Parts: sequence; C-alpha cells; structure tokens
Amino acid sequence: MWPRMGLRRYTSYLRKRVMRLSASPHAIAAGVASGAAVSMLPLIGLHFLLGFVLAFATRGNMIAAAIGTAWGNPLTFPFFFAASYGLGDLILGGTGSGASDAAQLQATGEQLSHGLFSSGFAAVWPTFKTMLVGGLPIAVLVYGLFYLVVRALVTRFRALRQARLAERRSAQAVQSSAN
Repeated sequence: MWPRMGLRRYTSYLRKRVMRLSASPHAIAAGVASGAAVSMLPLIGLHFLLGFVLAFATRGNMIAAAIGTAWGNPLTFPFFFAASYGLGDLILGGTGSGASDAAQLQATGEQLSHGLFSSGFAAVWPTFKTMLVGGLPIAVLVYGLFYLVVRALVTRFRALRQARLAERRSAQAVQSSAN
C-alpha cells in the first residue's frame, strides 16, 4: 500500500513524468484531469478504463490519464468516498446523520454480517447510488481544478525549460566563438 520509494519521492517521480510527456499542455492537463476526476467515483477497478475514455473524449493524453488515476489510492479513497456519500445524501434529500441513518447503518451491518453477496447487489445499491450521485459533481470540480493547475504548470515548466536551453546554447556559442 505504501510506495517502496517513499511518498514524497513517488509524487516527485509522477510530477516529473507528467512534465516530460511529449504532448500539448492541453492534452497533458486533460489527461491528468480525466484520471483524477474518475478517481472520485466509487467505481474501483474501472478508474483506468474510465480515465482513458474521458481522456479520449477530451483529447487528453492516455499516459497522463493513467498517472492522474494515482490521485485515487488507498490513502485517499476514504476521504473521497466520505465526501461523495455526504454530498450524494444532500443531493438526494437525505436526512444527514440522524437516527434513521443509525438504523440504516445497523441494518446494513446485519446484512453484511450474513454475507454481502448472499443478499446480492441490492444490499449495497442504496449506498453505491448515493456515492455515485455525490461523486459526479465532485469529479466535475476536480476535473476543472486539475485541468487549470496542470496546464499552468506544464506551460510554465516548458517556458523555463526553453529559457534554460536558450541560455545554454548562447553560452556554448560564446564559448565556441572564443576558441
């Protein structure tokens, strides 16, 4: 679950990998945003596929979409799913955290103790539906946020890189003319 190379080094690696992709800033930003957005949905196991589909639809980079799905991981899923459930409950007109939720939670716990799959998908559908309804607006928000931030970062990274290369070329030209 925890990256062998450490979390800081892993995120640094992903950042550098994204910045060095050979695609337009739009394609990179759309890809990363697609991957991060689908990570907000409770569709574990489908994030790569959905990230690729969304990246294709927005003309994003597929590798960037795969990297963007790293936003959703075992450390962040509990926060994403709690937020999506809370927002979904609010959208669907739920009561919030009240006595009826405690009773529903107890009933769900009893169903789970007798075996989740013996009850079928109907046992988890109300919770899944609430999380999906709440996850969609969060995914749209995350897409927009990631797109703007990643596009600005890639554009800035490339401008600084071009400036460094131009400076290096001019230094080499001065050095070669002096010889």
